[in-house]
Formats: sequence, structure tokens, C-alpha cells
Amino acid sequence: MIELHDLTKRYGKTLAVDRLSFRVPQGVVTGFLGPNGAGKSTTMRMILDLDRPTAGRVTIDGRRYGQLSEPLKYIGALLEAKAVHPGRTARDHLLWLAQSNRIPTARVDEVLSLVGLTSVARKRARGFSLGMGQRLGIASALLGDPEIVMFDEPVNGLDPEGILWIRNLMKRLAGEGRTVFVSSHLMSEMAVTADHLVVIGKGRLLADMPMAEFIRHNSRSAVRLRTPHPERLLDVLAGGGIRPEPGPGGSYEVVDGDLAELGELAAAHGVVLHELSPQQASLEEAFMQMTADSVEYHAGANEGRDAADAGGAWGTGWQDRTARQPAARGTEEN
Repeated sequence: MIELHDLTKRYGKTLAVDRLSFRVPQGVVTGFLGPNGAGKSTTMRMILDLDRPTAGRVTIDGRRYGQLSEPLKYIGALLEAKAVHPGRTARDHLLWLAQSNRIPTARVDEVLSLVGLTSVARKRARGFSLGMGQRLGIASALLGDPEIVMFDEPVNGLDPEGILWIRNLMKRLAGEGRTVFVSSHLMSEMAVTADHLVVIGKGRLLADMPMAEFIRHNSRSAVRLRTPHPERLLDVLAGGGIRPEPGPGGSYEVVDGDLAELGELAAAHGVVLHELSPQQASLEEAFMQMTADSVEYHAGANEGRDAADAGGAWGTGWQDRTARQPAARGTEEN
């Protein structure tokens, strides 16, 4: 289990993460959402001890990442698929990680098969497509058979078959009781993958709740009615003290209406209905509603990177560092 306690990160005058506290539950897929510049990538890097918090702490099963002697056996992560030496083959990359964490060599071939890269295991990473690199990153995250997996934009570069595969993989891992923490900008994908949501904006926690509850709390619900006798329907609704709004295609919508009550009201007055359906906002609409005041970058405005990335060079010791880390630094635009 991942737990954050008043986690704070400041880069000069910029407060990237502001007293962030939440717990990532086991046994469900938890989506980590927020606008560009919200602090998601910075938060993920601090979980993996790639960035040091200015204040607060992160624990993984009750311990800090730095206290884990063989971290890939506890938590596997994909933050940047390009965190691979271009001259190494896929198998050699995984073998190097396995040896650094005392993982049996046989596991390397297992994860290569799992992600569908067995046929290119001897190919150097520089020749990999974006999708192949993404699969290799996922293989790295799964190498230690960890109880916690963390993915940043896992479907990036994958074809439709690959997207379905990673979606089912995350659900299967959660079904096994593991902790699955995934960040993505693709709301449609999160809507069919995540069970629980953690949403942040400008480094602060905005929501920590189940998916259905998040949508319900941050969107408008309505009942849509469609009839060949609209004037009769309007009279009946007005008689019941109900004021509908015009809907698409000549329909009417009753905000926060009760489906059963409206159906019974129409039936009692002999109004024929061609449609009586609940209308619920999508995850994207609910997300936009909640984060409207937290958007840092707007279309037409000067775009820039998060302050975390302004000074975010890897440094010369990145190969030694990633032997203990499951992923490399990403950009805070994620």
C-alpha cells in the first residue's frame, strides 16, 4: 500500500506539491488525475525517491522507498518508457535490472512473454517503436512480481489490441489484491479501467473517492423524456410542478428527476413516451467541472514546463541510480 502524509515539494518559489495526503488502496485500480502541471509526475517521482520531498513523507507498506533493499520486489513502475540504454537489447535490459534486485533469470523470459516481446528479445532498444518501448517498460515494472505497480500513461503508443491488453492486465493485478496506481490523460480509458480516483490540482488534493461517487458529485444528472405529444407532456409535467429543459432532438430533460416517478406520472395521464432514460455525465465532464479552477495551461497561452523539469537533468549517474529505481524521470506535463 502507498501512503502519502502531507507530502510537499517546492522548487524555488514554485510550490509543485502542497501538503498532499492520500492512501492508494489495495485490490482496485486507482486512477491518478489532474490537469497539466498539477504535480502528478512530481508526486510519482517522490514515491520512488527520485525526488526528495521538501516536507512530508511517503511510505510503501509502511517503509520509505530508500529502506527497501530490493525495491523491484515491492513496487514496479513505468514513468518513462525511454529509460532504457539504447544499445542494450530488451533481454539484457531486464537481465541487468533482475541481477540488481536478485530476481531469478527465468523471470526475465516470463515477463518478455507476458508483454509479447519474446520475438524481439535480442533486438536493441534503439530500434524499438514507441509501442514496443512501452511494453518493455511494463515488463520492467512487472519484473519483480511486486505487490504494487505504478504506471504513468501506460497506453501511450499502444495499438487497440495493446490498450485492451494493458487494461485487462491492470484489472487482473487488482483482482489479485495488488495495489495498482495509474495516471493518464485519457479520460475514456480511465472511465473503463479505474475503480477509484485521486484527483489533484495545483499540487493539492481535490478528490479521493470511488469513480461512481466522483461522477455523481461533480456532474448533473437528469432524466430524458421523448414523446410524439410534447404539448401534452409539458402540461402534465407543469401540473406536477416540474419544469423540464429542452433536450436534443426534441426531447426534454428533468434535472435530478426520478426515473420511476416521471414514468408513472406520464402513464397515469396516458402520455406515450418513446424515450425515458437516465442521463449521467461522463468522467471527462465531471473532471472538467472539478478542475476548472486548477488548469494552469490554457489553449492560446504561453506553454511551459513545470518548474520541476526546468532543472530536471538526469545527471551522469543515471544508470547506477536506475539499478535501484523501477523508472526514470518524466515531465510534469503528465
